[in-house]
Amino acid sequence: MTRKLYYEDSHLAVFTATVISCARAETGYEVILDRTAFFPGGGGQAPDTGMLGLARVTGAKERDGEVIHFTDKPLTEGAVVEGRLNWNQRHRRMQNHSGEHLLSGVIHQRFGYENVGFHMGEDCVTVDYSGELTAGQIYEVELECNLAIGKNVPVRCEFPDRNTLNAMDYRSKKELSGDVRIVTVEGYDVCACCAPHVSRTGEIGMVKLLTWTRHRGGTRITMVCGMDAWEDDCARCANLTSISNLLSVKPLEASRAVARLWKEHEALKQKLKEANRKLTEQKIKELRPTQGNLLFFEPDLDMLCLRDLINAAMEQCSGIAAGFSGGDGEGYHYILGSKTVDLRAKAKEINAAIDGKGGGSAEMIQGTANADEATIRACFET
Repeated sequence: MTRKLYYEDSHLAVFTATVISCARAETGYEVILDRTAFFPGGGGQAPDTGMLGLARVTGAKERDGEVIHFTDKPLTEGAVVEGRLNWNQRHRRMQNHSGEHLLSGVIHQRFGYENVGFHMGEDCVTVDYSGELTAGQIYEVELECNLAIGKNVPVRCEFPDRNTLNAMDYRSKKELSGDVRIVTVEGYDVCACCAPHVSRTGEIGMVKLLTWTRHRGGTRITMVCGMDAWEDDCARCANLTSISNLLSVKPLEASRAVARLWKEHEALKQKLKEANRKLTEQKIKELRPTQGNLLFFEPDLDMLCLRDLINAAMEQCSGIAAGFSGGDGEGYHYILGSKTVDLRAKAKEINAAIDGKGGGSAEMIQGTANADEATIRACFET
C-alpha cells in the first residue's frame, strides 16, 4: 500500500520514492510508488500534477489503497525517483478548499445550514447550502471568515479512533465507513474530508464571495480564496480603473457615472426608436405599385420597423418585398414578404443563394444572411 505523504505533511512539494511498478496504459503509463506526496483527488479536490523524474504526472487516482500516477513517460521499476508537485496549483487548491471549510463552518454555526453541494473548478469554487441567505447575511459571513483568517487559528487534520469519532460532532455530506479523516478549523468548523489543507487560517489569505443566487430552495455561492482571490481583485481593479478612465471619473464614482450614462443611453434609444418609426412611415408613404421585387437595405431599422415596411411593400409589388438590416462583415437580418410567391417553398433556395438560414410562412419568412450586399442584390434585383 502506498505511503501517503500528503497526509503526513500537506506542504511537502518535493520527495523521493521507489518505483514499485510501471504499466502501459491507454494513454501514457500507470506508475505506483512506495510513497507519494501526489494527492489522487477526493473531497471535491482534483488530483495533483507535476513531475516524477523526467516524466510528467498528468493526474492520479487511488485504487485499492495504492496511488496510481499517470505519466507521459515510463519509469524503471526499482529506481529511486524525485517527485515534484505543481506546488502553485496544489497550494491554491488548499487555500480554496480550506476557505470553503471555513465558510461552511461559519454558515453552519450561524444559520444551521448544511453544505449540500461542492465543486472546485480552476477559476472558482461553487458551494450549495440548504437555506437561503440575504445579501446582508452574505456580507456578515464573509467578514467573519476574513476575521478568522486574521486570527490565524490552527487547522488540524487527523484520523481519530472509532470511539473518539463517535463522540465528535462533525459535518459530513454522506455516511462514512473505515478510517475517517477529520479537518478541524479551530473554533469554526469540524468536517470529514480527505483532501490536503493549510496548517493555519492565515495561510488562506482571503475569502471573497463573488456571487450568490437562490438555488433549489437554498443558496449557491461562488467564491475564491488566497492567490486566486488576489488575482480576481487585481482583474476587477484593472477593469474598474479602465472604466473610470473612459468616463473621466474617480474609480469609486464609476458606478454612478455608468448609471447616468445608461440613463442617457436609454433616452437616446427612445429617440432613435421614434425617429425610425417616423422614417418607416415616410418610406411607406413613398411606396408605389411595382412589378417584380422590392429590395430594401436599412442598416439602422430595428426588426419591428423593418417588418412594418415589408408588410406595406408586399402589398405594392408583384414579387417579393425583401428587407435587410445589418451590413457586410457583420451579417444581415432579413424579412421577406410576398402575396404571390410561396416563400416557405422557396426558403431553402433563397437561403442557399444568400448564405442564410431562416423560415416562416408562405407569405413571410425571416432569418439571417452572411452574403455581402452585392450577392443579395443579384438575388433579388431581377
